[in-house]
Amino acid sequence: MTTPPPPALLVAGHGTRDDAGAEAFRAFVRELGRRHPELPVAGGFIELSPPPLGEAVAELVERGVRRFAAVPLMLVSAGHAKGDIPAALTREKERHPGISYTYGRPLGPHPSLLSVLERRLDEAVDPSWDRSEVTVLLVGRGSTDPDANAEVHKAARLLWEGRGYVGVETAFVSLAAPDVPSGLDRCVRLGARRIVVLPYFLFTGILPDRVRRQTADWAAARPEADVRSADVIGPDPELLDLVMERYEEAVKGDLRMNCDSCVYRIALPGFEDKVGLPQQPHFHPDDDGHHHHGHGHAHSHAH
Repeated sequence: MTTPPPPALLVAGHGTRDDAGAEAFRAFVRELGRRHPELPVAGGFIELSPPPLGEAVAELVERGVRRFAAVPLMLVSAGHAKGDIPAALTREKERHPGISYTYGRPLGPHPSLLSVLERRLDEAVDPSWDRSEVTVLLVGRGSTDPDANAEVHKAARLLWEGRGYVGVETAFVSLAAPDVPSGLDRCVRLGARRIVVLPYFLFTGILPDRVRRQTADWAAARPEADVRSADVIGPDPELLDLVMERYEEAVKGDLRMNCDSCVYRIALPGFEDKVGLPQQPHFHPDDDGHHHHGHGHAHSHAH
């Protein structure tokens, strides 16, 4: 009796209009495949960038894959991880009868990612700086989902614990307050002498570039402030290993997704209308399966 092959790995990305950011994702997926020749590995985007997620699933099916584990290459569990990807995967089951999948959880905050963030801070500061003089502004993407924004605050707290920084404040580059200038203003009001702005993003792209630009504009108007910009997390070995950790969790069924404050499950103030809201997959302009008719599916909490 032959042992069935392990499930393939499907990496699901958000998508970006930035070509360098999209290529960073594709190169990351290729590196995962190179490191794990025992697994079929493919990756695709929900929106904005090629290849679409449906094309990545079709590639795996053409290679004979019938089982795969999908890992969202995302730091927080917002609408894309909670709704768009599960809806897209349900659509792919309709397109490819006979396939099955398990769904992993987002990446952060994880101790290995916090170590990379700490390294990015060390790279950004003057070697003569003492951490007891450094205030960090961790800048997330921002979401209309309060649970996702709370995850950025959780990452900030975990980054601050035990590392000796004066403090780690939070800001967002879109959709949520405070924005980057307001976050920097808050750092100054708290007495910050030296500030490092740390983008909570995996790869380069339009939004991390905006964070850097807004930081530079704010600093130019306040020459008395000592402000540095750190780099994004990037495709470091810790990130590659973490994706495989999430893959193993999904394969073994060891999922610990946080649903306690999920906006699709719990009525949060101002967001009551989202409870039980059906989820529709994103339309991806590069997805040639438009002749198939997908259906909305309620956000699943069978974790």
